Amino acid sequence: MRHRIVGELMTSAVVHVRPDTGFKEIVRLLAEHDITSVPVLDEQDRPLGLVSEADLLLNEASREDPAGLLPTPRLSAPDRARSHATTAEGLMTSPAVCARPEWTVVEAARVMRHKGVKRLVVTDEAGRLIGVVSRADLLRVFLRHDQAIRGEIRGDILSRTLGIAPDSVDVQVHDGQVTLSGTVEHRSLPAVVERLCRGVDGVIAVTGRLDHRAGDTATPQLAG
Repeated sequence: MRHRIVGELMTSAVVHVRPDTGFKEIVRLLAEHDITSVPVLDEQDRPLGLVSEADLLLNEASREDPAGLLPTPRLSAPDRARSHATTAEGLMTSPAVCARPEWTVVEAARVMRHKGVKRLVVTDEAGRLIGVVSRADLLRVFLRHDQAIRGEIRGDILSRTLGIAPDSVDVQVHDGQVTLSGTVEHRSLPAVVERLCRGVDGVIAVTGRLDHRAGDTATPQLAG
């Protein structure tokens, strides 16, 4: 199976700023390019951090309510310092959460979830910025056509990986949901087929209705 990787899904033309870029210029760039954050790069184009709309809004959130109706906000020491910053160096959230272009969608999604971020800065072997991948970019794998998913399951999983004649298993795919029916040789095969199908890019769910002809005592070896 071939999984789509971050390098294929990322945005390569990335708007960025330097540590000394001013508050107002950052706001202008976000508005002009209809983006919600910009990476901050050093002189070697290595990411130092990220300035997001949330970082910029700390400036407003830290102010007292002109009407006097809201209590004075309580900010942590780092947030208080950032709320008074006027350049990217002081405003940014650091360090930037980075990804590598060869990561799979699964790897990138897990890091986003673990770190609680909406996007990852993609860097090369030297640590230089080469792109940005967002949650929306990762979700593009689910736009894959049903026929492409079905073809991969029949050709890569059933035939080449497991050595199962594709005609012995009926594969139906509708809106990314896979239904398998038919008969395979060994008792352990249905679970293996379903597991591999769940790993195909674009698959949302798998329903298995596979029967088996004979029992076995070990999980079948996958073809190399």
